[in-house]
Amino acid sequence: MAPSEEDGNGSAEEKENSKKAVRRGGAITTAWLIFYNITMTAGWLVLAIAMARFYLEKGTYKGLYKSIQKTLKFFQTFALLEIIHCAVGVVHTSVLVTGVQVCSRIFMVWFITHSIKQIQNEDSVIIFLVVWTVTEITRYSFYTFNMLNHLPYFIKWARYNFFIILYPVGVVGELLTIYAALPYVKKSGIFSVRLPNKYNVSFDYYYFLLIIMASYIPLFPQLYFHMLRQRRKVLHGEVIVEKDD
Repeated sequence: MAPSEEDGNGSAEEKENSKKAVRRGGAITTAWLIFYNITMTAGWLVLAIAMARFYLEKGTYKGLYKSIQKTLKFFQTFALLEIIHCAVGVVHTSVLVTGVQVCSRIFMVWFITHSIKQIQNEDSVIIFLVVWTVTEITRYSFYTFNMLNHLPYFIKWARYNFFIILYPVGVVGELLTIYAALPYVKKSGIFSVRLPNKYNVSFDYYYFLLIIMASYIPLFPQLYFHMLRQRRKVLHGEVIVEKDD
């Protein structure tokens, strides 16, 4: 779901204090996390510059996705390391939540926009690309400066305020993109498995996408209000006690 968005894509649970985020490995772990976050910040900055340059030169966003897709695929797929970070205990974040966030992004990149080329020039694709880019530059720069113990207030402020608008806009962009893909999926039968076959199983990708869209209904409010609670805690010093489910 889009904002890894500002829920912390790679992690919906906040790593607001990088000293708490590092659990083991000492200096080597810290150096690796700093390197990782600097790399990801730079990667998304490259994407932002490439998108801005394309639009300034062409005067249109038609063809923009095709021009930046290799860089996008690389850095978004590279984010799978965040799941590993959680799994091995490098950071305090739920493996499940992080996995959902990262994999939902990768799903949008590889199984929607990459696989269904007819939708790559849709307005909604540009919407979620812009949202992802702003979100990730803010998020990874926040982690980088925080771990270096030199966090500018603007970065901290942006981290806990931009999501208020970016998260819902990004979700809308993703949903509209999946919706735009539905007719092509239904017509082509892409990724679907029909009976009869030797495995005696069937899978309809069209209905799978409908289920994915429906899943945003319960997930979005939970993640959004989680970030609002984190915002109050970090920016206003409120003590938040979250109930166990």
